[in-house]
Amino acid sequence: MYRLHNGGMSFAPLDAAEPATAAELATAAESADIADPLDAARLAAALTGWDVTVVAQCPSTNAALARQAGTGLRCNPPAALVAEHQTAGQGRAGRTWETPPGAAITASALLAPDVPPLALGWVSLLAGIASCRALAQVSGVDARLKWPNDVLLPADTPVEGLGHWRKLCGILAQVVPGVGVVVGIGVNVSQTADQLPVPTATSLALADASSLNRTDILIALLTELQAVIGQWESSGAPDSLLDDYAALCSTIGQEVRVDLAADGGSLTGRARGIGDDGALIVASDDGAGRTALHYVAAGDVHHLRLAQ
Repeated sequence: MYRLHNGGMSFAPLDAAEPATAAELATAAESADIADPLDAARLAAALTGWDVTVVAQCPSTNAALARQAGTGLRCNPPAALVAEHQTAGQGRAGRTWETPPGAAITASALLAPDVPPLALGWVSLLAGIASCRALAQVSGVDARLKWPNDVLLPADTPVEGLGHWRKLCGILAQVVPGVGVVVGIGVNVSQTADQLPVPTATSLALADASSLNRTDILIALLTELQAVIGQWESSGAPDSLLDDYAALCSTIGQEVRVDLAADGGSLTGRARGIGDDGALIVASDDGAGRTALHYVAAGDVHHLRLAQ
């Protein structure tokens, strides 16, 4: 595997004492039939100041990077761990997923925003903004967000839970106490329909995106992520980006059902907006002809029908 440090290039194993070589990574890419492997040299040149590790295979980049950060093992923010093949990616609610080798971007970034620890929950929403901006910049797609941070592309036909949208990219953030936050980003790039895990997913290839170059997309993702976090730090409050998030959020205005994380119940109503703390504001009938507003901090959102 490659390990890139502060704009330079060196080689080191993820969890072993002996370094791997560039030739070994190239051989792994060839054996996995990866037609367009990530370009470590271009990553190093473009991501100055980042500590980036590229591995041929990893069960979960989020779990591995969080473990490294928690133990202080060769990992200082901003850092990223990228896998050509992720075999047990982590999603919300303990879900796991796998992508074909070289067909997606599976990466995790370690950041240490200069913000109060209680505000770190905003990172996953801001990562959604960064992802939409990066994908528009490199691949020319008009991506939108399903609260809190699923990245969607428009589709001709509706599906349950998403309406006229399909999921392109997932984001998962986890706090590493005393260190920062790990943000995992998975983007479907070149998968065919039969390679996708569910019919509600899509890929850049299926969307006829202008570019499928994973190196360019990854550089843009990490660059935009760092820029958005920097904007947050400069303003002193994440709600300075609230309008940017709301403009990208396809959930606002939709009739939704939210499966609540706290008690296993559900809530149905119309998504009205985003609160200053990043919560989804859902308006529902209280049963007495009045409108009740609910501030949802965590839960799975299902779009029931398109906003009128």
